[in-house]
Amino acid sequence: MHTAPEPKKPGLPLHIKVLLGFVLGTVVGLVVHATAADAVWVQSLTEYLTRPFGQIFLNLLFMLVVPLMFSALVLGVGELGDIASLGRLGWKTLIYTAVVTAAAVLIGLVCVNLFQPGTHMDASLVERAMSNAKTGEIISKGNELRLMDLLVNIVPHNIVGAMGDDSKKLGIVFFALMIGIGLVMKPTPATHAFKNALQGLFEICMHLIGLFIRLAPYAVAAFMFNLTSQLGWDVIQSLLWFVVTVLLALAIHGFVVLPLWVKFMGGMGPREFFRGTQEASLTAFATASSTATLPVTLRVAEENLKLPRKVSRFVLTVGASANHHGTALFEGITVLFLAQVYGLHLGLPQQLMVLVLCILGGIGTAGIPSGSLPVIAMICGIIGIKPEGIGIVLGVNTFLDMCRTSLNVTGDLATAVVVSNRSGVADEDVPEVPDTAGH
Repeated sequence: MHTAPEPKKPGLPLHIKVLLGFVLGTVVGLVVHATAADAVWVQSLTEYLTRPFGQIFLNLLFMLVVPLMFSALVLGVGELGDIASLGRLGWKTLIYTAVVTAAAVLIGLVCVNLFQPGTHMDASLVERAMSNAKTGEIISKGNELRLMDLLVNIVPHNIVGAMGDDSKKLGIVFFALMIGIGLVMKPTPATHAFKNALQGLFEICMHLIGLFIRLAPYAVAAFMFNLTSQLGWDVIQSLLWFVVTVLLALAIHGFVVLPLWVKFMGGMGPREFFRGTQEASLTAFATASSTATLPVTLRVAEENLKLPRKVSRFVLTVGASANHHGTALFEGITVLFLAQVYGLHLGLPQQLMVLVLCILGGIGTAGIPSGSLPVIAMICGIIGIKPEGIGIVLGVNTFLDMCRTSLNVTGDLATAVVVSNRSGVADEDVPEVPDTAGH
């Protein structure tokens, strides 16, 4: 007599595994830094194992970003059904993004004026940071950036070139919008077949991402080990006022502004929102890239938050390239922080100019790790601050980049909730989402 096999016990949720990987990597890294920071085996471990593994994980995600971004946005526009719906959705997304990003930058400016982190810097640390070799590379990139170039590059002259340039991802968004509009304007059997092909591409990308993302806990452990084993707490302690200012501003925006925004404009309870978005937020923290997190963001929007995919695909795909609340906030704080380090007083008109530049710079920032640093160099040049000062924050940038990217993704999802609620799309319009995790 055969007995029925016992049902397989469900394992730990992915976000719990990611959190465990984060804690384990941090603790081991701190222990190694305290006991054997300069050991040859530590350098070999980092160079030949943890850093390559983390980079391969990111490359697996980046490999699928362009086809996923293109197919998701074209399908999102195509499913709107008419140009008028696209216009309404586009304007709502743009206005809501600008309002919340402006609130984020304003919070950052208030915090940096209150805490004055630049006045607590050690002069010797400033000198050492200014001589950092990596600073010159960032400054040169910043000098190449121009606000008008950011606007002009939204319309790509070579879509293949835009696909290979992280700073021109908005060009892919524009191209996908044009293809989507053409799809809506020309409903023929051929365009319908093209739409079905794109749906297949989208589902393939989501399925592969579901497989790759299972490596996230191990990649997070590798990232945190690399960070803490090399830097420990020394660099963070020397820049404590700056770090605290940034983290407090991010926390106010993430845990006060966004919950109120979601509740009163999106009609969703904050607890439900955070419970549904935690996997995407942790993945964003791990990868420090809103672009690489896009597949997870799309999935949690449809599966956890139950947002209409015709809205979520549009808002989130655009948001991964142009809706960077945390990045804009960080840029504003860093610019004023450097002004304080140099003893330069910026009055209200100059700070309002910084606010506007950070909103525009947030749109033009590449959704990759440390993508905001060249933009900060550009803003510093416009304001009249020595951009070499960016070297001061390089030591803590990796950790803060992870924090602000997590806020970027959470902000994207909050905007998607608000736009979905304000667009009047009923829940029954949401189709069944296929299983993308391979279960």
